[in-house]
Amino acid sequence: MLEHLVQLDRHLFHFINHDLTNPLFDWLMPLLRNPLFWIPFYIFILAFCLWKYKKVGAIIIVLLALSAGVADFTSASIFKYNVKRLRPCRDPIVSQTAIIRIPCGTGYSFPSTHATDHFAMAAFLSFVFFRKWRWICLWAFLWAGSICFAQVYVGVHFPIDVTVGMLYGILVGWLFSLLFKKLQPNF
Repeated sequence: MLEHLVQLDRHLFHFINHDLTNPLFDWLMPLLRNPLFWIPFYIFILAFCLWKYKKVGAIIIVLLALSAGVADFTSASIFKYNVKRLRPCRDPIVSQTAIIRIPCGTGYSFPSTHATDHFAMAAFLSFVFFRKWRWICLWAFLWAGSICFAQVYVGVHFPIDVTVGMLYGILVGWLFSLLFKKLQPNF
């Protein structure tokens, strides 16, 4: 059963990494997975929360950062360290045919820390602001999902890596949103 799952994962990786190849994605996907590309977006979130919500905005920012930090630490330092799954660009079978569009990276692959971090932030923002702006869920999850897709497209993660990272990130973001609701029940 596990072998079938690994084979399906490799086939999905090949489909995204090879079959969806096009000049637009070749240019865009390395940008989307680069944290520096998103700095203006992060600054907007910080400024908006502080401007619009003052002290509550500061709490939102702290908990948003904590959700990403906890997701990042547990993903990179606990799960990856114990699972030790090789990245596609280092996998003896997949690396022979993978199109590697960025440097491979030195760490392990499972789960994707990019996925856990961004889905933790997307879930936190979605659960916190859902009553005020229902559309935030769509845009937050599209944002995080595009980063996950880019991770597979550039050749540094398998689809299962980003899927599990996504699910774990949503759990972390949801837990921190519950903490926010406890601290700010009237928000």
